Amino acid sequence: MYLLTVSDNGARLIELLDLEQVEVNIFRGVSLDEVRRRVFGGQVAAQALVAAGRTVEGRRVHSLHAYFLRPGDPHHPILYVVDRIRDGRSFTTRTVSGIQHGETILSLSCSFHVDEEGLVHGDAIPEVPAPDRLVSVAEIARQRGEVPTNFANTYGLDVRFVSESPWTRKGPSDHERLWFRASGEFGDDPIIHAAVVTFASDLTLVDTILQRHGMTPSDENFVGASLDHCVWFHRPFRADQWLFYDQTSPVAFGARGLARGLLFAEQGELVASVVQEGLVRLKKTP
Repeated sequence: MYLLTVSDNGARLIELLDLEQVEVNIFRGVSLDEVRRRVFGGQVAAQALVAAGRTVEGRRVHSLHAYFLRPGDPHHPILYVVDRIRDGRSFTTRTVSGIQHGETILSLSCSFHVDEEGLVHGDAIPEVPAPDRLVSVAEIARQRGEVPTNFANTYGLDVRFVSESPWTRKGPSDHERLWFRASGEFGDDPIIHAAVVTFASDLTLVDTILQRHGMTPSDENFVGASLDHCVWFHRPFRADQWLFYDQTSPVAFGARGLARGLLFAEQGELVASVVQEGLVRLKKTP
């Protein structure tokens, strides 16, 4: 099932990332989607990043590494406990444990860096249609009435596929390419924009593994889940402006697949890189 959204505002996404501080280094987050059987992994990673960011001043997150250890329960809050591993002159390190029902469901490590000058280069954005030339998921929903139910979740992401949408695509494909942005204004806090990208970057990566074999997430012949999720943030960006997401899967073996993605700003700069390993377990047929 999909968790892309058709909302015209980002109020629910802002609400999702607005954690409650219950004690020093301890924060509480809630799920706003109680339809799913388990908490979306991108949500837990994004909330954990916000929790870590609330213990850091004057530095930008440059990397995160998250392991999804257990399924989360969308009907109960999640506690995020931050461990202040290191505060150096240039780098700050945090680890975050997401805890629910007395068990750790997520372990995330992230690093923050002061702004510095240095060498500059970056791969170029592929030649693809601009987002204003593409049909949004919301418009597809209105036109077809066939989009899976979870596309209607109101988290306020405007998503536009460059190629045919995954629920209508036929045959294998080497790339999943799309534009996305958060609707509404999200202020100037860099950690919120990084958290939105963390959330959105987990939406379609496992799909990329499947489509190498002509499958989609609606296929009933597999069980899938994100095992881990890594993001490197290269340049400042805004998640409420268009970002192009180019995703590929170089390998799958042993019921696991690797997917990687590059995120570009609309002006062409490479702003973030993403890598994820996913469980892709085929169901046994009689």
